[in-house]
Amino acid sequence: MLVRTFRVVAASCAALAGCRSAATALPPPPASADANVEANDAAVVRVPEAPDASPNASRDASRDASAAVLTPSDASAAPDAPSDMLLVPGGTFTMGAEKGGEGDEHPAHPVTVKAFLLDRTEVTQAAYDACVAAHVCSPPDPSAIGAFGGLFKGPNKPVVGVSWFDAKAYCTWKGKRLPREAEYERAVKGDDGRRYPWGDDAPTHERTVFETNSPEEVATHPSGRGPYGHDDLAGNVWEWIDDDYDPYAYSRAGAPEGRPGTCEQILAAQNELRAQGKQGYTGSNPIPTECEKSIRGGAYNYPANGLRSTNRIHHPPRFKLRMTGVRCAKDA
Repeated sequence: MLVRTFRVVAASCAALAGCRSAATALPPPPASADANVEANDAAVVRVPEAPDASPNASRDASRDASAAVLTPSDASAAPDAPSDMLLVPGGTFTMGAEKGGEGDEHPAHPVTVKAFLLDRTEVTQAAYDACVAAHVCSPPDPSAIGAFGGLFKGPNKPVVGVSWFDAKAYCTWKGKRLPREAEYERAVKGDDGRRYPWGDDAPTHERTVFETNSPEEVATHPSGRGPYGHDDLAGNVWEWIDDDYDPYAYSRAGAPEGRPGTCEQILAAQNELRAQGKQGYTGSNPIPTECEKSIRGGAYNYPANGLRSTNRIHHPPRFKLRMTGVRCAKDA
């Protein structure tokens, strides 16, 4: 099956001159399950529509730039929580959005999740290298960063160039798992429905890494932490999610639990969207022709509004991309 990706031809949204028109199609990746994205592929930039005026303007005015962030001692309330993880409390929150963004972000709906633990930071290169040294994980694909290697390498920078399968193997090796899509959005939004991890104020380079050429070391933007103390939940690199990507997930019977449809149901939904000519329903990405995996969190090469908490991205699990890494979760 043909799966297209796009090449980013500029590093920042300003250079992208509107972003949507600046992406050019690449040939499909090899059909092999181990196929990699070719060396200079910067993957899909899913550029959102112009942001709507915040429906919470009064709340915006009263919340300062850093918003309310729990201290690590408060957030890691689970007594046996690993030192590299923080607790995300269970509860019911509003997932998705009523308007703005893309069709797959609608409708806003209540979702209940159990308490879980989530890594404080994106998995670093040093941490992932230990898994490679243990002969459990496959090395990151060097062609994913190509000639940009010097900008991406560093023990405290997030690992990139790993597939969904690699990400899952790493988390399993650590006695953890990949987060679900609903869990990730819960960790970003908290109880007050934040547009970004720090609140509703627009991204700044003090808070996170976006509209640039490469990621930065993890945990170097403390003012951008999420409601439970996690770093880099928006920006720096995208993060693989356990769930299959389902464009109709928010209107299915499993929506209150954050459950997508089956692969068979997802393929039928994608075929329906294609037949109805709703190509923009999933953003500037082509409507998939296979069951893909969800990716969350935004990345260094994205425009500011693309870092919003409800933005949904997807790629085939075999893809190894220069802007996609991993963060692990664990049942509390």
